[in-house]
Amino acid sequence: MKLTYEISELVPYINWIYFYYAWQLRDAEAQQRQRKDAEAVLAELNGKYQVYALFELLEANADGDDIMAGGHRIPLLRQQSGDCLCLSDFIRPSSSGVKDRIGVFATSVDHGLERDFDTDPYMKMMVQLLADRLAEAAAEKMHESVRRTYWGYAPDEQLSIDELHAERFVGIRPAIGYPSLPDTSVNFVLDEMIDLKQIGIRLTESGAMKPHASVSGLMISLPQAHYFSIGRIGHDQLADYAKRRGLPVEVVRKFLSSNL
Repeated sequence: MKLTYEISELVPYINWIYFYYAWQLRDAEAQQRQRKDAEAVLAELNGKYQVYALFELLEANADGDDIMAGGHRIPLLRQQSGDCLCLSDFIRPSSSGVKDRIGVFATSVDHGLERDFDTDPYMKMMVQLLADRLAEAAAEKMHESVRRTYWGYAPDEQLSIDELHAERFVGIRPAIGYPSLPDTSVNFVLDEMIDLKQIGIRLTESGAMKPHASVSGLMISLPQAHYFSIGRIGHDQLADYAKRRGLPVEVVRKFLSSNL
């Protein structure tokens, strides 16, 4: 399903902490000045540009360290220390004989937000940082709608924006490229599942998304599910993961260089 958001719909969902961090603003007064400027820019952009979300809810089961969803296999990595967790641990295994469910999603912004302000360095930076925040805000709002309506596993959820940002909701929304799902090339699998070009996303050779202001990942409903970091992996897991991806080890090594 494709959703289209006006910028004004997403402003309440923006997590300003990361905006301040990007500007390296630590002083509260400076933060408020920059936010006021940003809100004025957002008001100017509203109606001229839009933000998009794309998601599918699919029957799923875990198959070892993979998740089978909608006829597709999503290979995943497992921690090599600590609790040795894998995201597939949060999905019912095939051996249970019971179908589970998973969500896959992506959000992105109009391309113009990344190319229409090249002549003004300050505005280029401001709009780029706001575009990043809008893509994240779209993921937040989309996931809220999924939990309460489309999937409907938390129909009575009533969370404040601060609670949403603190991830007090049921389940998790692990993003591709982040600690529990570090391989950005998994976007190629996601593209096969939901056709990312529907919202204007194209992938680089490594699976990075363009526009840069894009987010992709999974939605898992298990109340006990939580975030974790894969951390370092050994050559044995690299080889196993490459086999499950159907790719040469040396190719996957490039995708996972920061985890080796």
